[in-house]
Amino acid sequence: MTELTGKVAVITGGSRGLGFAIGQAFARAGATVVLAARSQAAVEQAAQELTLQGYRAAGFAVDVSRREQVDALAEGAVRTFGKLDVWVNNAGTAGPYGPTIDTAPAAFEQVVNTNILGTYYGSRAALRVFLEAGSGKLINLLGRGWKSPTPWQNAYSASKAWVRSFTLALAQETKQSGAGGAGNLIGVFAFNPGMVLTELLTDVEVIEGHEDRLKQFPAVVRMWAKPPAVPAAKAVWIASAATDGKTGEIYNIMGTGTMIGGALREGMRGLLGKRAAKADDEADIKIHTIAAQR
Repeated sequence: MTELTGKVAVITGGSRGLGFAIGQAFARAGATVVLAARSQAAVEQAAQELTLQGYRAAGFAVDVSRREQVDALAEGAVRTFGKLDVWVNNAGTAGPYGPTIDTAPAAFEQVVNTNILGTYYGSRAALRVFLEAGSGKLINLLGRGWKSPTPWQNAYSASKAWVRSFTLALAQETKQSGAGGAGNLIGVFAFNPGMVLTELLTDVEVIEGHEDRLKQFPAVVRMWAKPPAVPAAKAVWIASAATDGKTGEIYNIMGTGTMIGGALREGMRGLLGKRAAKADDEADIKIHTIAAQR
């Protein structure tokens, strides 16, 4: 794979899960990868894993809710590798499942700080570099709630609706900002990876008294969750020449065909009398009950 040869890409939330999978996919496609995450040890280990595989990679400890740290990430990427071509705002957190009124303000604020401020700071830092260079691609990740309200996940879903609106507005604002005034050499995209088998999906906190609402969650995961490599491959495509000249696009893994196919497979599972236990390629679902804080 050579789709990203010569490119330098930053991925936030890059030490594990989908972020690391995107980093791996980018590296295999020829990109130099800059991984960012809160933990210095974790991000260094992730970068070292790519380096040992023969790829060019670096890791930076960054709290995406801190503007100065995100700005330093962009500056560090350019200082280390000479340029910046792609930025993926992947870092995110879900918060507990349950009513907004019973969610601790600190938990709600953490979602806002990571998903909203982190995307804003990352987009701002990336675009400052892209506008000066006259080119670049910004990819902001969506999630459940990006199209319509999602009760019981109000912090997360509202943050993803914000990311959608923010990203599309940025695309309009930068549409004619390409090198030489050509326009669309800076691409700003929203990407919904769908349900991904990572800890964000499989390690869930639920507010006490609302556990029954998650009874069907394992079945939903079986129907529609995909391994991180699937959306990571799509991220490579978005960052590649395939989207040159485009901006303001929304790319979505969860199409109608995918949803119908997953539902049919789960239906057949029931008809064949198979237990709801996990298959070899499925993850355990961990659900932790936490106290309501009204």
